[in-house]
Amino acid sequence: MSKRLSYEGVAVAVPVTVPYARYSARSAHWFIGQALEALVKASGVAKEDIDGLSLSSFSLAPDTAVGVTQHLGLSPRWLDHMPTGGASGVMCLRRAARAVQAGDADIVACVGADTNHVDSFRQTLGSFSNFARDASYPYGSGGPNSIFAMITANYMRTYGAKREDFGRIAVDQRTNALGNPNAMFKKPLTLDEYMDARPISDPIHLFDCVMPCAGADAFLVMSEARARDLGLPHAVIRGAIERHNAYAEDPVMVQGGWRKDRDELYAQAGVKPAELDFVQTYDDYPVIVMMQFEDLGFCEKGEGPEFVRASTMTFDGSFPNNTSGGQLSAGQAGAAGGFLGMVEAIRQLTDAAGPRAVPDAKLGLVAGFGMVTYDRCLCTGAVILGRPS
Repeated sequence: MSKRLSYEGVAVAVPVTVPYARYSARSAHWFIGQALEALVKASGVAKEDIDGLSLSSFSLAPDTAVGVTQHLGLSPRWLDHMPTGGASGVMCLRRAARAVQAGDADIVACVGADTNHVDSFRQTLGSFSNFARDASYPYGSGGPNSIFAMITANYMRTYGAKREDFGRIAVDQRTNALGNPNAMFKKPLTLDEYMDARPISDPIHLFDCVMPCAGADAFLVMSEARARDLGLPHAVIRGAIERHNAYAEDPVMVQGGWRKDRDELYAQAGVKPAELDFVQTYDDYPVIVMMQFEDLGFCEKGEGPEFVRASTMTFDGSFPNNTSGGQLSAGQAGAAGGFLGMVEAIRQLTDAAGPRAVPDAKLGLVAGFGMVTYDRCLCTGAVILGRPS
């Protein structure tokens, strides 16, 4: 068993989504406000009783979380602004859970939200990391497609992965998305269509790339006792980890920080990887999904391609992964992409997943991955959630 303080007694509840839109003229503030309103309506908790806020957003700048409290009329006694993008859902949960355990807050709203207008994505990329931009732009590497093309090509050469292997991930996730009313993509995707898609940055093609959009996802963190008193269906935290700037010595990224701490994660939860009923991986590109399968212990390093070939990753398959469709088929709403797996896991464990429900799901893992500085990812995290006993 882990020697770290457990997360016992903490509930995760009320998963909400502000519907994604390809483009929006509205601000990040608007999407955050819509998420908070949805939390209040779905929970029955008065806005005044939300005394903690953990927020992640790329397009909120130059504003901050404290400015949001003024704009939306909140007065929290605990406040957190989490700038870790795709890892923010897991990391917001970890901090909110500790705040509840310490008594620093009773009910924490965790929100990931961003807008997306015609030029906002370019602006976000241009100011994402000044030091990395200045080092990489002179070599013609600008934005995520080129760096993930390099990572993907290196992984293919090193471990023998084929484009078809990445295609299986994307195709199964699209099948899952067809049962998600919030997903942006509603049309089935075949492996042939995946293979025939136009190239973006060799070896990456169109369906390897997430589609930027606007939207928000959010959930509440509180004590289990409070959730029961409120009559809220909820999940509990069995274990959680995070890591920053792992494996900096690797010339090209082939592994993530999950690998350093996965034994601790499973020790906290008291389970083995095979006991999980579903996994929600962070999926900005399929190669990162494959790395998570390896680094989280479902197969050994380099065995990802064979693992994918032997698995069915649909919600009703042998290895349910990204049962919402993931970002590849639901869309990447900025920092909300780091929350997508969180709200989906809560829905799976509170019988709110509708037609994409994983049969008899009792235990699931959510992984986060964020802050790629045109070189590698800097932030990774994972949490195991379960049904209350």
